[in-house]
Amino acid sequence: MDSSTFFKKKNYFIKSLFPSFRFKKNIKVNNIKSLNKSKKLDLTFFDTIKYKSQALNTKASFCITTEKLIKFLPKSTEKIIVKNVLYELANALKKIYPSADIDYPDLSLKYPIKTKFKNVKFGNNVLIGKNVKIDKDTVIGANSIIEHDVKIGSNCIIGSHVVIKNSILGNNVMIQDGCKIGQKGFGFIPNKIKNLKFPHIGRVLINDDVEIGSACTIDRGSVDDTVIEKNTYLDNQVHVAHNVKIGSNCMIAGQVGFAGSSTIGNNVSIGGQAGISGHLNIGNNVKIGGGSGVVKDVEDNSVVMGYPAIPFKDFVKSWKK
Repeated sequence: MDSSTFFKKKNYFIKSLFPSFRFKKNIKVNNIKSLNKSKKLDLTFFDTIKYKSQALNTKASFCITTEKLIKFLPKSTEKIIVKNVLYELANALKKIYPSADIDYPDLSLKYPIKTKFKNVKFGNNVLIGKNVKIDKDTVIGANSIIEHDVKIGSNCIIGSHVVIKNSILGNNVMIQDGCKIGQKGFGFIPNKIKNLKFPHIGRVLINDDVEIGSACTIDRGSVDDTVIEKNTYLDNQVHVAHNVKIGSNCMIAGQVGFAGSSTIGNNVSIGGQAGISGHLNIGNNVKIGGGSGVVKDVEDNSVVMGYPAIPFKDFVKSWKK
């Protein structure tokens, strides 16, 4: 999908970001990326052994990390050793992307110009921001807001009272009434004096043939993107937190909640009111029973249920006792 960003970036040299550290060269930082997406001149972060394999292969020039984890980083990556990785990351993000920690209202919103969107149908009181792109045969319902630089594919249906920001949608996407997509996620660093807000510079990427039920909320990524792949269906009132990746052909029932940075495979079915904890990997062809609480990784082709979620056969046995 499109590689565009929605936030203005300031240029910083690495020494200006971390003045108390010594560096081989005072190089201008290109961007802040996750371990597996970083390139030369990028700054990344590594705060848990869970991402060891990504750390070993990162191309980043600089990495914020801890003393215990530096041995897993390449020699070519300069280590910025700190006590609290996420705190230092938040401070760096705030410097480079000063407007990404607050969702400011889009003051560029106006009624759509019909000559610009000849093949798009709009309900009453729709507002469109600057540089929005909407392909042909898309319909947008009354009182919906499409904020600046959003891209929407062809033959999409956007319901009424929908707000979309910081997002890119494919073709044949259906978003039902009352959804909020692309807002800042729930991220902050606790502090006794004042909590430090964690800037969110990522996007929401929704691929072709996805359907989003009424009143769903899909947060944009913090550093990575939040992604929903092709032909996946979300029922009403589903919450997708920052950096979540949901695969293709998934069926997610009502009131399911995904905590941040979890990855869901393809052909996954999740029953209503289930909860998926953060930073988990849910395999392909997995079935998760309604009301379950998933607190650890789930292997391919598994069927789980309960809290904490366990193999379905074990769950049934526990009820028979």
